[in-house]
Amino acid sequence: MSTRPADTRPHSTGSTGTRPTAPPPAGPRPAGAAPARRRRGVPNIPAAVGGWLWLAVIIVPIYYIAITSTKPREDYYSTNPLVPSAPTFTPYLTVLQNQFVQYFLNSVVVVVGTVAGIVFLSLLASYVIVRSRTGLAVFSNRLFLLGIAIPIQATIIPIYLIIVQLGLYDTLAALILPGIASGIPITVLILTNFMRDIPNELYESMTLDGAGDWKVFRTLVLPLSMPAVTTVGVYNALNSWNNFLFPLILTQSSEKRTLPLSLWTYQGEFQADIPAVLAAVVLSALPILVLYVFGRRQLVAGLTAGFGK
Repeated sequence: MSTRPADTRPHSTGSTGTRPTAPPPAGPRPAGAAPARRRRGVPNIPAAVGGWLWLAVIIVPIYYIAITSTKPREDYYSTNPLVPSAPTFTPYLTVLQNQFVQYFLNSVVVVVGTVAGIVFLSLLASYVIVRSRTGLAVFSNRLFLLGIAIPIQATIIPIYLIIVQLGLYDTLAALILPGIASGIPITVLILTNFMRDIPNELYESMTLDGAGDWKVFRTLVLPLSMPAVTTVGVYNALNSWNNFLFPLILTQSSEKRTLPLSLWTYQGEFQADIPAVLAAVVLSALPILVLYVFGRRQLVAGLTAGFGK
């Protein structure tokens, strides 16, 4: 009677009858290679210190502006600038009583007119550059790119002469028209990159359905380009709101001043009301802050357009 040797192979306990896979043999780890879990657990101290220092560089000026704008004028020179004192809204009342509303409305009119003109003209020019294959469209695109390389300070004298000859000196139109011209090049660059990401099949399908260029632009290009339109709108609104050179050169009367130029109102011949100046800075920054809060997602989406290829 022969005996069968005992089966020493491991039996699977699963219902499928598959055998468990043996773990791979542990080979020698290369020299200097730490475990992944240990590498994730090691704190990056230099990066953390650098991040906190950068945060301090950003936060301290904002904190200084906010604290100083609530101090009385006489306490500004006698107390520590970074230590808050008894808060008061006297600087804000001083700002509001010195034609701040007029300066604010002037800035709003200039920003709205400038951004509307830039967006409207740049959308039309970008659509022609993307869809047209003529030499004029290629030349126009190169001309816009050339405009990015020319600093606005180098053109202020010709702009001044043109504005004077047109009889627009010391008007809000003298601030809107040069603002439109200076903002079109970079806006066309952003919009053309975004429109090139629209699939060509969508253009062809609408063309086969009998849609003209204006209908394609209105029903296809404009809705899909809204992130880029928001991006250029916020960008140009910020530049126009903070523009100091054009109001300084192209206006003269106090009725046509904008907010950046109105800060001169709170300084005299020998001294300046620093809390009032910083209160005006806070009030003038609030509209741009609100605009950024509502358009930040579209702003990021528009800035990253054209880099996914």
